[in-house]
Amino acid sequence: MLTRTYSAKCVGIDAVKVTVEINVGKGIGIHLVGLADAAVKESLLRTMTAMQALGYHIPGKRIVINLAPADMHKSGSGYDLPIAAGIIAATEQKALPLAERYLMSGELGLDGSVRAISGALPFAELAEKEDFDGIILPVSSALEAAELNNKSVYGVRNLQDVVRILEDIEDRSDLLVWNSAEYKRIISPVWKSEPVMDFADIVGQEGAKRGMEIAASGGHNIIMVGPPGSGKSSLAKALAGILPPMTREESLVTSKIFSIAGKGSMRYGLMDRRPFRAPHYSASLAAIIGGGAGDGIIPGEISLAQNGVLFLDEMSLMPKSVIEALRGPIEDRRVVISRLKAKVEYPASFMLVAASNPCPCGYYGVPDRCTCSVTQRLNYMARLSGPIMDRIDLQVTVAPVPGHAILGAPKAEPSAAVAARVLRAREIQRQRFKDAGIQTNAEMTNKLIERFCPLSQDCQEVLVKLMDKLGLSMRAYFRIIRVARTIADLAGAPAITVPHLTEAAGYRFLDRMNILK
Repeated sequence: MLTRTYSAKCVGIDAVKVTVEINVGKGIGIHLVGLADAAVKESLLRTMTAMQALGYHIPGKRIVINLAPADMHKSGSGYDLPIAAGIIAATEQKALPLAERYLMSGELGLDGSVRAISGALPFAELAEKEDFDGIILPVSSALEAAELNNKSVYGVRNLQDVVRILEDIEDRSDLLVWNSAEYKRIISPVWKSEPVMDFADIVGQEGAKRGMEIAASGGHNIIMVGPPGSGKSSLAKALAGILPPMTREESLVTSKIFSIAGKGSMRYGLMDRRPFRAPHYSASLAAIIGGGAGDGIIPGEISLAQNGVLFLDEMSLMPKSVIEALRGPIEDRRVVISRLKAKVEYPASFMLVAASNPCPCGYYGVPDRCTCSVTQRLNYMARLSGPIMDRIDLQVTVAPVPGHAILGAPKAEPSAAVAARVLRAREIQRQRFKDAGIQTNAEMTNKLIERFCPLSQDCQEVLVKLMDKLGLSMRAYFRIIRVARTIADLAGAPAITVPHLTEAAGYRFLDRMNILK
């Protein structure tokens, strides 16, 4: 008897359907075909043991399992559930009339329990597109898809729950993820988001705060240079608190990336806060960019920071190959990872927030503290190459706050007030770019800059003088205009003026070759 069940696999941030065909006929043995990797082949013994633990028997016949399409590599343990359900139906141990109406995925334990899998959100999205009646997932994975309520999302704990759903004999509403205890616990008022740093808790650093506000308003990249303890990490964390909430489209893409990376379990629905990723400076190239063996390519930190912040502390200490690998993703807002057997594209539209000490000892600019020579300082900052610095819109210095300023400092402006201004500036940009396919000033191409950022004769003359004085590249020229447009949006100005340009150019201080001499 031939039976079909359906599962899926992820290719990039989208899922494609995998048909699981099970045929029971004359002969003996169990055969799995369809370009399955070792993890899928091992699932046979695991699946058979789980079925026997629940009282099902394995017939002494030939069982052929085909994962179609046969020319696409299959990996992971999520095929356990559709294979087990298919064998039960094909051997007629249970009548499962709905076996072909649901997409299902899950790893089986030896006792028949079901364990979480990655990629649940793209799978649920596929179930909607392919017009299945719904999707069957482990409870912890089903929580990720709880907001996609156009189809039935079932959260199961064991194989018996799956059989109960597919039999369609009794009411199964208690297995819907919205009726699970885990769902009710996570959405209860007791659950709260993680607290973030507030600008009101950071003493001084008004210039750096202004830079952060501009960066958040336009989605610009920013680097902070200053000695240890001056507040660089605190400022980066506070930035997350002034960013506007994600739109549903942004939330869906970011949530799918986390789901594929296996970081979405036990999270209810789509992400509501922008991600803040802060990898250690010793992170490998694959960890930052993404990678993996064979076709099991998973997203890296730049993709996990999609629509959010990638904070690179001590950026100048990172391996040069990792720093230079950021060039393409920063410019293209996507990353293409190629392997012998696969080529995957992930989105990588993030705000880069970098921090660095000004010299090896870290105390250049602090009186009587720096022990580095001019050559050592220049070599240290030279690790951040010109092409990388060209791609960073704002460069700010963060000086240590003196003790007398700490004691008598007035209460600083809270993040909520800054966030309100950022939100207004973002709304201006949303209206401006509603037909351009982008969201922020930082995403403008050169053609869009010509369209949306016309400069007066005075502005053109000032910008040319700044270019000649600072020795800036053409890329830096356009980045100054992007930042100036954001400053104008914060001020509510319809056009860029000379003060906006001069302030924007002031954030290119590292382009001056003698800054560290």
